[in-house]
Amino acid sequence: MLEKIKSKIKFNIGWKSLILIGVCVALVLVDLLTKIFEERDNWNFIVIPKLIEVESGSRNPGCAFSFLADAAWGQIFLIVMTFILLAVLIFTFVVLPEKHLLLKISLTLIISGALGNLIDRIAYREVRDFVNVNIFGSMAACNFADFWIVFGTIIAIVALLFVDVWAVFPLTKAAKAEQAKRRDETEGSGATTVENAGAENVQSDGENTSDGENESDGGDGNEGE
Repeated sequence: MLEKIKSKIKFNIGWKSLILIGVCVALVLVDLLTKIFEERDNWNFIVIPKLIEVESGSRNPGCAFSFLADAAWGQIFLIVMTFILLAVLIFTFVVLPEKHLLLKISLTLIISGALGNLIDRIAYREVRDFVNVNIFGSMAACNFADFWIVFGTIIAIVALLFVDVWAVFPLTKAAKAEQAKRRDETEGSGATTVENAGAENVQSDGENTSDGENESDGGDGNEGE
């Protein structure tokens, strides 16, 4: 069983994937460097009043919205779960065909963000946040790694809903053409199966008729004797 699964798994690492791997490294570096500079220079300024503000020194021992921040086992749990998540995401990135470019981009962003925050958790037992963003009326502290994760998730949702060849509601010509091609192939294979089944039935009926005639001829011969 495992051998069959392995034979079906195919790594898809072309030039697009290699570029995205380089982008992933660059995004992790951007996240780490901004964290270093905000600590060193004590960043405090307003980007957009009451919407985006930079305030140095915010630290989060938990995850989103300080979840598990007060749990003694919280960091170990988050580190282990991040490793598991990264293994799944990296495997998906490697086996995903190159034609699913938007999904590969979304995976690149999410992996970059997860790696940036994982490095913080291992090195400092907390995540360094310094960007306050107004979310539904309250300011939430985050960092560039969080931005990568959010952007990647949004791109994945849009791709799977409207753009990718697997889209639920395909809007692009490429997605529509790909899905139409798959439908035609499915219908064609179904028609072939029906035709083969019909041919087998006809052949079976012919054999049965032939057998019946032979039996009838044999019976007449015996009566003549």
